[in-house]
Formats: sequence, C-alpha cells, structure tokens
Amino acid sequence: MSTPVDQFLQNPTEWLRGKGPNADVVVSSRIRLARNLAGFPFLSKLTKEQEEEVIDLVEDAVLQTPALKNVLFVRYHDVTELDKQFLLERHLISREHAVEQGEKAVAINPQEVVSLMVLEEDHLRLQVFQSGFAINETWRITNEIVDELEKQMAFSFHTNFGYLTACPTNVGTGIRASCMLHLPALVITKQVNKVLQALAKLNLATRGLYGEGSQASGNFFQISNQVTLGQNEEEIISGLEKVIHQMISHEEGARRYLLDKRKSKFEDQVWRALGTLKSSRVISSGESVQLLSLLRLGVDLGFFQNVTYQELNRLFLLTQPAHLQKLNGRALGASERDVRRADLIRETLKTVPI
Repeated sequence: MSTPVDQFLQNPTEWLRGKGPNADVVVSSRIRLARNLAGFPFLSKLTKEQEEEVIDLVEDAVLQTPALKNVLFVRYHDVTELDKQFLLERHLISREHAVEQGEKAVAINPQEVVSLMVLEEDHLRLQVFQSGFAINETWRITNEIVDELEKQMAFSFHTNFGYLTACPTNVGTGIRASCMLHLPALVITKQVNKVLQALAKLNLATRGLYGEGSQASGNFFQISNQVTLGQNEEEIISGLEKVIHQMISHEEGARRYLLDKRKSKFEDQVWRALGTLKSSRVISSGESVQLLSLLRLGVDLGFFQNVTYQELNRLFLLTQPAHLQKLNGRALGASERDVRRADLIRETLKTVPI
C-alpha cells in the first residue's frame, strides 16, 4: 500500500546529489535550527492536547510561508514505522523523532532541501541541506525560511540568553551547523583518530552517518558546532568553515600519500571492493557501505570511468533497509534484504569493467 512519503523514493535527495564545491570530500552541508513556540511549555511538559495544538499551528504557518511552497506535511499517525525509517535513512528526520512516542509531524519540500520536524526535542527543528561544501548558502536559505516563519509564529526568546531551547547547549542562536565528510584516506592511513581528537578540543562534535548517537560507517563523519550560547550565527559558521577547509586539506594529503607511497596495495583494496560488489549474491548493509566508500574513493581518484557519484550515492541510499523494502513493495526479512541488496548493486555496476 502506498503512503505519502513514497513520492520521495526515486528522488535524488539533496544531501547525496554529488554536486557543489569540494563534493569529493564534503558530501553535504546542513543547518539545523531549534525553536520553541512562545506560550507553550517545552516538549516534555506538553499535554497531548497541546501537542496537537502545536502541530496545527505549525501546519497553518508552513502553508502560509512562501519559502515552503508545495511542502508535504505529514502527521505521524498517517504513516507506518517503515515510512519513518525511510525518512530517517534520507536524513529528513532524526532517530529520536522516528522512535519517540507522542504526536509528531514533519514538513518536507519536494527537492528535500528543507525538512521541518515538529515536536522532536524542541517544538521545531528546521533542517536545510545543500550538496557539497556550501554552508553559507545553506544558512542563507535557512535564514530566509525562519524569518518568514517568525511572521506567522512567536518564538520563545529571552533578551539576555536569546532563543530558548530544551537543551542548554542550543540556547542562544539555536543553530547547529554541520558538514558530512567522506574521509576514507584518513581512515586507511590511520590518521583519523588524531584529527578527530583535535576537533574535540575545538568544541566541535563528530558523529556518524545518522547524527547523534550513531557510529561512523562508510568513512562518513558529521562535524558540527557543540555550543551556540555567546556566539552569533556568522561566528559559528565561520568557525566551522575554517575547520572544514583544514579537514579537506588533511584528506587530500592522505589521498596523495596513498597514491605516492602505497599505490599498489591501495589500488588492490579498491579493485577488490569493486570485485566483491559485482559478484556478491548476499551482502549486508554494513559491508556494502564500506565497499561503496572505497569505490567512491576510486572514482574520486580517477580509477573508474564508468560509474558516477550520482550512481554510487543512489546505491548508498537504496541499499538501506527501508529503501530496499519500499523498492520491493513489501516487508523483507534481514536475509532477504541481503540478497536483494546484492542484486541491486550488481545490476547498477554491471557496466563497470573489472
């Protein structure tokens, strides 16, 4: 049975579009903005009636916001658990939003550049994505949307502290700026832990592919600011931007090292990854992400001419459990997913010669 979110199944979701500045290292840029409605308690103190009232108010505001034209507004009682997992895999909602109880909703624009979670940790969690290293453009879009929303709704604000949020680390601007980086060469050369330790000293958080609480997989790392109080938006974004430039430089240096000093062994790793992907009849989600990461690095370095970022990024997404089940139109057990995943990968990579 089809559901409202099925319309996104064939979309090239923005954060995996493979375009934009430094897209070989910086997969995507994201701004997440936390806001709470004035006159309502924080989420943990909302009654069921107040939860429904907040969702109604947000839906009315969204429909009157020009920057959110043609959004799909979904209330969670209208979707399945599989739908929520599907949205999580596309980064349109958080893990917490997918699993926690209570009335919830999400608004998503057709291009998947914008998602607005209603009643996550705060009343509103606005997310804006751009492909590649485009954090300033991401902030420009975010700022435009939140300015329009603020004409429709009053947000909780304190003259001394700024915007009030459920978690003290978000008080102030309520902004979390982040970039998703693909750092396979730093992982292969065993430099990544030293780099991540340096980031922690700069009050930057490092998370995995699915944000808070997730582990790094496929050599993807999400880097973001941790504190918002005492800094304005431009300072937060500028600080992150400088660090990401350094991360790009470190990854590029590690890639040059692999080509100069360990080329034969490194090429063997990449070609073995392609061989396994093209021949496997059963493959897990974790193994496929790791091997696709190596294949993506091979594309970055010009080893393969018959596969594009877009095709690989599509595989990263479509081989996830909920996407596989959506593609097949029914629930699949873990063993059957491993078979269907291998089938999909072989079919996609059949024109890439070994």
